[in-house]
Amino acid sequence: MKSLVCTKPGVFEYQEADMPVLLPGYAILKIQRIGICGTDLHAFEGTQPYFSYPRILGHELAGDLVEMSGSGDFKTGEAITIIPYFNCGHCIACRTGKPNCCASINVCGVHSDGGMAEYFQVPDYALVHGDGLAYDQLAMVEPFAIGAHGIRRSSVAAGEFVLVVGSGPIGLGAMEFARIAGAEVIALDFNEQRLQFCRDVLNIPHVIRAGSDNVMEQLKEITHADMPSVVIDATGNKKAIEKGLDYLAHGGRYTLIGLQKENICFSHPEFHKRETTLMSSRNATRKDFEQVIDAIKRGSINPSSYISHRVSFDKVKDVFGNWLNPASGALKPMIEME
Repeated sequence: MKSLVCTKPGVFEYQEADMPVLLPGYAILKIQRIGICGTDLHAFEGTQPYFSYPRILGHELAGDLVEMSGSGDFKTGEAITIIPYFNCGHCIACRTGKPNCCASINVCGVHSDGGMAEYFQVPDYALVHGDGLAYDQLAMVEPFAIGAHGIRRSSVAAGEFVLVVGSGPIGLGAMEFARIAGAEVIALDFNEQRLQFCRDVLNIPHVIRAGSDNVMEQLKEITHADMPSVVIDATGNKKAIEKGLDYLAHGGRYTLIGLQKENICFSHPEFHKRETTLMSSRNATRKDFEQVIDAIKRGSINPSSYISHRVSFDKVKDVFGNWLNPASGALKPMIEME
């Protein structure tokens, strides 16, 4: 079968690989769609933490179930997606219902090879019923689940002002689920094209361009001088993360979904006087995946509006590097296997 391997930063190679042989406790999928996210782009450019080369990328997957070793309630031929964070099942995180931050976590496409191949073998516990969704929708469940998890972790409540810094796919997903939770959402980003998407497609009521001289004044005006009670970073940018604390209300929660490689530094007095709750939000759980699927079925979110580019698998090598350029307008490229 054909696979696409990132052999080193900036280099892809198509390679022939052996067909997976079914192992006990596993299932084999025929891949149909692969969504591209910031993790894939950062891996390609060499800036992704927890990463080594060569690596087959791809963790936002939709496919057909070809074969599985257990019985379960899945059927061959069923369209499915997966939870791509493979966990050990016995560490303290797994034992306490947080497999998304397993001490020995193995994220496919990051720690081990992912789904940029014709067929892919995964642990059967990672399977998620497609529940009638189309391939495009199923490949979008995972990035939405990350945003949903961040909102659930932040305990967002109706009527709160929630500032989401960064309007890439993860940030947009966080905005969607903050809206569903009843919050009043504020988007902050440098990219005017992304902010226009927030206005026109997601109907975000408050949009601020980062770098403006009066960001603080705009936030005070929107929040009636209170400032946002929840700030979520979805940039993975060190400067943005460190600046985000300034935007937080006293008594507020600051949640970092974005990830970068370096140490971060805050003013302790600014952090302390707010009695800030600082937390990270890593990956997502099955509960988040189920929430996303339900939201798609109810029409609360529309995954198709996010897809900015479509490309066949045999053309990915030629165009992938272009998506690193903000001018490309790459919001959610989607790879089609057929």
